Amino acid sequence: MESRAVLRNARVSARKARIVANMVRGQDVPEAIEALTFTERKSAPLIRKLIESAVANAEDLAKSASEDIDVDDLFVKTIMVDEGPSLRRFRPRAQGRATRILKKTSHITVVLETH
Repeated sequence: MESRAVLRNARVSARKARIVANMVRGQDVPEAIEALTFTERKSAPLIRKLIESAVANAEDLAKSASEDIDVDDLFVKTIMVDEGPSLRRFRPRAQGRATRILKKTSHITVVLETH
């Protein structure tokens, strides 16, 4: 059984979120949640919450299909981090000029599957 959860427009750059995503890819769900709990990166709590949401989606799918699912049997099949739209801000510079500051966002997708 496969379940997924998507987080759109997360206020973290895709490059920084991919570091954490690569850390948990292929791990069992309890191991991934434990690793993310103690990781001190901005994207770690976002991805942990997303994995927990995917677990809840798996439980809901199993309940609607009248099946029984064990959370310990789930693992992170795929986790993708794509770039989202950038927020454009301007910073004043010398002699009346301005430079553009890009505040990047990302779309994070988690797919869980049973062993």
